[in-house]
Amino acid sequence: MGRYVVRRLLQMIPVFIGATLLIFLMVNVMGDPIAGLCGDRQCDPATAAQLEKEFGLDKPVWQQYLTYMGNVFTGDFGTAFNGQEVTELMATAFPVTIRLTIVAILFEIVIGITLGVVTGLRRGRPVDTSVLMFTLVVISVPTFVTGLLLQLLLGVEWGWIKPSVSTDATFGELIVPGLVLASVSLAYVTRLTRTSIAENKQSDYVRTAVAKGLPRRRVVIRHLLRNSLIPVVTFIGTDIGALMGGAIVTERIFNIHGVGYQLYQGILRQNTQTVVGFVTVLVLVFLIANLLVDLLYAVLDPRIRYA
Repeated sequence: MGRYVVRRLLQMIPVFIGATLLIFLMVNVMGDPIAGLCGDRQCDPATAAQLEKEFGLDKPVWQQYLTYMGNVFTGDFGTAFNGQEVTELMATAFPVTIRLTIVAILFEIVIGITLGVVTGLRRGRPVDTSVLMFTLVVISVPTFVTGLLLQLLLGVEWGWIKPSVSTDATFGELIVPGLVLASVSLAYVTRLTRTSIAENKQSDYVRTAVAKGLPRRRVVIRHLLRNSLIPVVTFIGTDIGALMGGAIVTERIFNIHGVGYQLYQGILRQNTQTVVGFVTVLVLVFLIANLLVDLLYAVLDPRIRYA
């Protein structure tokens, strides 16, 4: 196991470098960050030259990238064009989005897996058909429609929640935004769990456990569910980074100042340091989540061993 972890960590290095290089090139090629600093008016040549020298934009792109990566390994993600350190923006944004992601993941695990197990064990019955139709509707409706609808009904019409989240962004305030963020992934988890349960229910080890007279609950939880969760865990593990990076719409609807909000502001203002810095951390989240998922396989299925 130790050798496998070390090997995976070494494999993550070129992936991390390649992903950050691609993002860095895309952000620097897509627009002129100096134009965003000057607002609606065009910068005069002297001011533009001074700003380019101040932020290191007068150097070749490859040299900017090497300088940036060298600073990243020392914990310096640069300075935003408003003069604020990117690490300060991260310190305020990431805790909020992490809480939002935790709420979303809990919805996926609790509701998604529960519905998947129920429908997988009752495949073809009315409850199975109803849940499948419901998840199909959830997948078909865009997230911004779901968010705006819940905000209008629960926040404006009925007054059950605040239409916008406060700056504290407590777990209680993030329940509805977390449900909106997790809605599509929750539907996929339900359908994936259902399919996996229905397939493994016909396996020999399940029939053997039933023939030995084991209680139904133990057969389902100890044998059937444990092996059926491998594809579900894979999806949820990769979805962690997707939820954190894809929360732009949800955070905009509920006025949550998290990672999505900062990315939106960075893209809008062509603030390359902010965008690249936040995406760099998100790449690390993706890589670590995938590593943890691979290690969790051996816990779910004892037949899996890592050399």
